[in-house]
Amino acid sequence: MRSRNLLLAAVSAGALLQLPTFAAAQTQEPAAATEVEELVVTGTRTPGRTRLDTIAPVDVIGGQALARQGSGAELAQALSNLTPAIDFPRPAITDGTDHVRPATLRGLAPDQTLVLINGMRGHIGALVNINGSIGRGSTAFDLNSIPTVAVERVEVLRDGASAQYGADAIAGVINLRLREARTGGGATYNYGIYDTDVDTARGSRKAHDGLTQSLSLWQGLPLGKDGFLTVMGEYVTRHPTNRSDYVNLASAPDYARPVVLGRYGDPKLESSAVYLNAGLPVNETWSLYGYGGYQHRDTESAATARTYNNSNNVPAVYPGGFLPIIATEIDDYNIAGGIKGELGGFATDLGVSYGKNKLEYTIKNTINSTYGATSPRTFKAGGLDYDQFLVNLNMSKGFDLGLIEPTNLGFGLEYREEGFSVHQGEPASYSKGPLPGAPVSQGFGGFRPSNEVDKTRHNVSAYVDLEGKLTQRLSFDAAARYEDYSDFGSKVTGKLAARFDVDDALAVRAAISSGVKAPALQQQYFSYTATNNVATPTGSILVESGTFTVDSPIAVALGAKPLKAEESMNYSAGIVFHTGPFELTIDAYQIDIDDRIVLSENLPNPSTPAATATVITDLLSSYGVSAARFFLNGVETRTRGVDIVGRYKLETETAGRYDFTVAANFNGTDVRKTPSLPTITNVSQPPFLFDRGNVLTYEEGTPNQKFVFNTDWSLGDFGVTAKATYYDSVLVPNNNPTLDYETGHRTIVDLEGRYKLGPAGLALGVNNLFDQYPRETPALINSPSGSIGFPSYSPFGFNGRFLYARVSYNW
Repeated sequence: MRSRNLLLAAVSAGALLQLPTFAAAQTQEPAAATEVEELVVTGTRTPGRTRLDTIAPVDVIGGQALARQGSGAELAQALSNLTPAIDFPRPAITDGTDHVRPATLRGLAPDQTLVLINGMRGHIGALVNINGSIGRGSTAFDLNSIPTVAVERVEVLRDGASAQYGADAIAGVINLRLREARTGGGATYNYGIYDTDVDTARGSRKAHDGLTQSLSLWQGLPLGKDGFLTVMGEYVTRHPTNRSDYVNLASAPDYARPVVLGRYGDPKLESSAVYLNAGLPVNETWSLYGYGGYQHRDTESAATARTYNNSNNVPAVYPGGFLPIIATEIDDYNIAGGIKGELGGFATDLGVSYGKNKLEYTIKNTINSTYGATSPRTFKAGGLDYDQFLVNLNMSKGFDLGLIEPTNLGFGLEYREEGFSVHQGEPASYSKGPLPGAPVSQGFGGFRPSNEVDKTRHNVSAYVDLEGKLTQRLSFDAAARYEDYSDFGSKVTGKLAARFDVDDALAVRAAISSGVKAPALQQQYFSYTATNNVATPTGSILVESGTFTVDSPIAVALGAKPLKAEESMNYSAGIVFHTGPFELTIDAYQIDIDDRIVLSENLPNPSTPAATATVITDLLSSYGVSAARFFLNGVETRTRGVDIVGRYKLETETAGRYDFTVAANFNGTDVRKTPSLPTITNVSQPPFLFDRGNVLTYEEGTPNQKFVFNTDWSLGDFGVTAKATYYDSVLVPNNNPTLDYETGHRTIVDLEGRYKLGPAGLALGVNNLFDQYPRETPALINSPSGSIGFPSYSPFGFNGRFLYARVSYNW
């Protein structure tokens, strides 16, 4: 009933509906940026479509809107602020996921959304998320690897699109369109810091941290007579934030006073990136294009703090306990080029791209207690590499089939090759010394020789896409795609979509499509031994858990089988209404997914029958771990929801221009089936492979409701943006229901004021004006060190109020 009432309220507020969709470069005024309809290239291969003419729902978010989201340092956070269907939580103490945080679309997994750069498939990251975060078990594109200054606009296709764009587009497509300019340029400096009151379960304090600074520049250069070369760069530094709770003095009485030992929050960051985007006409018909980019990130996050009396501490080295630091070096490369023009009457585009993501771990301020006081304090822990090579050919042409207008036929071929490798850390980071204890560098153990792998595969696909009009008012789109993978076989997907324009103001649209997501190389071949926080009724404990490949003897003995592709069916229906300054879109959807790839529970676990636990423990004894897990298929889900986006523009002669905006997403997922139980021995089987905690993470781990209310006002050289975002409460579940807790419903208010003085501009703003937090982590289930202060499932983070200033200059 609550959802229905909120939906009715949102629809009745139609005069305020939609997102900012500025599509102009930062040198333009906000008013000029919205005077013409934005043409889109995502979700359609027919030239000249606007976002309100498309058969499928497409959001268009301009670079100017992205730059007005605080520090301007994170693309994923900016998209989440502006698009209710995108969720971007900020996990902490989740190893590599702290450094490469995943975003979700429509509550699905991060790797069920396909990301394009200038219309070409982008490469996913090397990291696979294996710890307790949203997106556990996934490996996805890192949106934050693309600097915001390089993005002219983003097109978000909120509909299944595997038949049009290839595997992984189950939830939709995010197309990052890079800046294009042959003249002009600009520079922007951002400065921001958190100023907040932190109220955790065991005490309160004030915090002034997370100092963030960024400098971005872009310059348009002429290339030949009519070509362009746009150069863009960004440098970002960010100090860490800390929202840990206080130490439990009952467990560590020698501290004798409240102490914050942990560091729970955003990691320390230093990032530099440079991107190029170019186009050069060869003649009146053909032109060359290309882009390239490189980003280097150095980050440092904290693992769970170890108190002085932790069993894996060496008091002679750390008499007061210690805080392990997980440092990463991330290198991300993109390069692409191609030629487009007309061949035999067909618009033709032949492109080649290569992308690579590399992640190296260094563990600092730690120890391998089995070596005692002689142990190193810093360890090289190894790393991950992923790369992708792509060649694609796209052709399209309008044909006269006797219909109201020419029907556009598009078709193409694509070849893709992927590689994934793991290399080991230094021996002391994973080997056992002469003393008892966990034989790893505390906080993050190094990759072992048995974890090393170097695998490749290739994929060939072909598609056909037919788009046109049956009558003046009835449009259609039909697409089909064939994909063949070298490691698991072939799949066919299809899509049918239609739109009926009732009149010039109102249109109705609907689509049905099938989708596919191939098992990633990381999901098939990644293995690792980790130290995980496991909540119990008496508090969190650290468990050494091994993640094994599906073909390993231990995983096979526990019931693992070769991974299959995920398959989906996507159904959607909606309306588009546009009259004068008012526009409204409402789109309902249902997404059914079979054979979802998930990471199993740790086996054994507190619920495993004693006889079975003994069998599993014996199997694991030679691997140096007390629990094991692996990837598997078998989860079936149904996701249903409604997206509402719209906008009302008001122009006045004396009071300026107003853009009133509201957008809403209602979303819910039901887990309809979980993996069947394996037969390990003739004794009783483990009760689950995918239990209550993981089921409820799918169903209630992202907001069922999210609203964005936004007002942009401008008058002459002055401008103000006021935004309120409502987040539904999110459940932080556990296999033991007594340990569940919720983040709580919250409304986050952001405010920014701007002033232009010729080519220069100044902005002052505050995110989370009223210093809202999710509910704190209960003291009962926190670790003795108090490391986890707030739930990482919180859809708006847990850092509190952020103050910022921005200075820009355009030429």
